Amino acid sequence: MSNATKMMMASAGTADTGAWDLDNAAYNGSPWNWFYLGDQNGGTDFDSVVFKPDGTKMYALGSQTRVVYEYDLNTAWVVTTASYVQSFSVGTQETNPQAMYFKPDGTKMYVVGTTADAVFQYDLSTAWDLSTASYVQSFSVSSQETNPTSLSFKTDGTRMYVAGLTNNRLYMYNLSTAWDISTASYSGSSASMSTTGTPSNIYFKDDGTKLYKLTITGSRLYTYTLSTAWTVSSMSYDGLTYSFQMPNGTEKRPQGVYFKSDGTAFYIVGDDTACVWKVDVSTAWDLSTASFSFPTTDYFNLFSEESSPTGLFLSPDGTRMYITGTLGDAVRQYSLSTAGDVGSQSFVQSFSVSAQETFPSSVFFKPDGTKMYVLGDTGDDVNQYNLSTAWDISTAVYNSRRYVGSFETAPKGLFIGNNGTKMYVVGTVGDDVNEFTLSTAWEVATASYTRVKTLSATPANPTGIFFKPDGTKMFVVGFTKNVYEYSLSTAWNVSTMTYSKSYTLEQLTADNSLEDITFNGDGTKMLVITSNLTTSTSNTRAIYGYDIGL
Repeated sequence: MSNATKMMMASAGTADTGAWDLDNAAYNGSPWNWFYLGDQNGGTDFDSVVFKPDGTKMYALGSQTRVVYEYDLNTAWVVTTASYVQSFSVGTQETNPQAMYFKPDGTKMYVVGTTADAVFQYDLSTAWDLSTASYVQSFSVSSQETNPTSLSFKTDGTRMYVAGLTNNRLYMYNLSTAWDISTASYSGSSASMSTTGTPSNIYFKDDGTKLYKLTITGSRLYTYTLSTAWTVSSMSYDGLTYSFQMPNGTEKRPQGVYFKSDGTAFYIVGDDTACVWKVDVSTAWDLSTASFSFPTTDYFNLFSEESSPTGLFLSPDGTRMYITGTLGDAVRQYSLSTAGDVGSQSFVQSFSVSAQETFPSSVFFKPDGTKMYVLGDTGDDVNQYNLSTAWDISTAVYNSRRYVGSFETAPKGLFIGNNGTKMYVVGTVGDDVNEFTLSTAWEVATASYTRVKTLSATPANPTGIFFKPDGTKMFVVGFTKNVYEYSLSTAWNVSTMTYSKSYTLEQLTADNSLEDITFNGDGTKMLVITSNLTTSTSNTRAIYGYDIGL
């Protein structure tokens, strides 16, 4: 049964009892091609990623934590199916690890870093099981490279390759005993690779005829051809590159690259996002055919349309969506051809609110679509507009306002309920929910302050709020990856609310923060809008849709 059919059944009075319950939330849209690693180390730098040859295990190296993290993949090579298993610290040997490599049978692991300028070897008594890893020995590469960032081996273990930031060359070492670095001896280098930037990581095609060099400069992956397989002195630049354009904009500090065994995809890990990104390659090993696949359902990338989204509203029937943001100081209206599916959106029109507010932070509608409310962070007020044609913002006319700055000086989230007689505001200064009573329903100018209640479970900086239509549940989002659910023992009275549970949005990356939340009329669809948590990287601007109890 399709989601659209289920939603029509719900509207007809057969709604699943799991609606409005975060325990029943699920992202059921088309696959996304990234996996957030930061839950294991708080989102700090990752510098290398390696896969088991059959794609059922993934390993990520954290440079700040000095730890290798192990993950199982329920579906081979599909990073979204990854689950954390365990970790292994390499900090005793190297305090700034940059790259790692596994012997193809999983019985040996190698790490290189910029503190010791050496390659470290570890043996695994059980293949691919980090709990069985033990340190064996090291091999210094400081005579060639004093800032090594990249490490690879010939597939038979008889040659080792190191590159780094100091000399921008690829160095080759012969191993008289395969996979035993104590038997390594320097045997030559490539020409300078400076024209394509300093390497943050390298990867060899399994026949040794292609080398891929990852660089932070320009956030690019470059291809080189080796006319003599595995011999770096025969290496020449192909002129083929791939520049990283992900949902976060550009991954500005890509650090690790690893190819799927058949060359039809590669995976990138970086410092900016703490994510593993999958890039598809339609012609194996050919970067000119590489592309990142964006989800097509339950996802909408806003970056090119509103680079600073702040507010989101979905009409009760799920066919109209409205967003607001600070780029154009406007409300943008979209039509959804499939109810509740943000991927089916098409832009309709926009309406400027700049005459009243230059930093709109939230948008809300009366359930019949005849009134629109815009919360502002500049005026610290709720602005009301009347619509002569329901849901058509081109017919909106400014009507009145209610100042809320006495209670919250950075208002971010707005909700009006109980048939228009209750209004709620959250913001990033008070970290609480403010309740108002409207003496005339839906007229914000008649709102009087009622009470305030601290949000006990929600982290600091709440940005969005939404209520179940009967007033017994409240949902709050903020600068995290979680939606928080509260129960109200007395409907619409926030003094009676208690924390119930939270739901982690695993689709979000390290740079995400939640700006607002909205539901359809029967609580079977939840939408969230995201911005970025920091200003150091390109921002994520997207809407994600989740099914509730369907």
